[in-house]
Amino acid sequence: MLKFEPLHDDLGAKVTGIDLRPPLGQAVAAEIREAIDDYSFLCFPGQSFDDDSQLAFTRIFGEPEPNHVKLGQDGEIHYFGTIGNVLADGGTRGNADKRTRFQTGNNMWHTDSSFRETPSFISIMCAYEVPEVGGQTEFVSGRAAYRRLPGDLQAMIDPLTAIHDYVFSRSKVAPDAVTSSHAASLPPVRQKLVRANPRTGARNIYIGSHVRGIVGWDDAKGRALLDDLLARATLSEHIYSHDWEPGDVVIWDNRCLLHCGSGYDADRYRRYMRQTRVQGAGSTLDE
Repeated sequence: MLKFEPLHDDLGAKVTGIDLRPPLGQAVAAEIREAIDDYSFLCFPGQSFDDDSQLAFTRIFGEPEPNHVKLGQDGEIHYFGTIGNVLADGGTRGNADKRTRFQTGNNMWHTDSSFRETPSFISIMCAYEVPEVGGQTEFVSGRAAYRRLPGDLQAMIDPLTAIHDYVFSRSKVAPDAVTSSHAASLPPVRQKLVRANPRTGARNIYIGSHVRGIVGWDDAKGRALLDDLLARATLSEHIYSHDWEPGDVVIWDNRCLLHCGSGYDADRYRRYMRQTRVQGAGSTLDE
């Protein structure tokens, strides 16, 4: 029987009483799906995964999302992303490595794949090696953030559309890391600024570092609104900081959560985590 222990007033639960290695029964999968809607973030500690079991688990929730870096740079369909500095041969990348610098883009508040026409439904992360100091991931709820907004501000932003642009966000940290083919594969897209959960109807702001502006607004006015919404959402009391442990399998809901990395010293510590994502149902404009 699944046991849920809340982690924060706004989001999250630690889930025990289950071995996630497939096959999982339909009833259990349905219970996890419902818990994603309710908690937005689920941590299953002490799991024993490998890439095969993680991909099989990912498929339970929908179609895996191809890694946009491999697809854009090499034209290859690959479903995993590695978060960290551990190489296939067991060596590590240091702080000065180009790929390490590229991953610092994850230290800005964002939601995964909002820059795709069909953004991610969920991300699934499996932790294998974690640094002794640093490396936490912070999360805030766009749903709770929307709920806290004044009614007139809610009414003002409800109909707005935002422009999400991957090159815009990554150029802030590693402009030389985005190849021309990668950039061409990810043109700017439009997404709703406010989304609603399809089962519960709960509304949330949908923002983050990938958002370049607001459709129909000049740059300065749009930036001011986006920065204000982000500042309200990410006040310290609203943040859940996850301390990773080896064996953690974490699911988070990209439809309504913002997250960011806290950084770590890649010259001193090893970090190896594997991430898969599940594609969403379609463009947010069609929701």
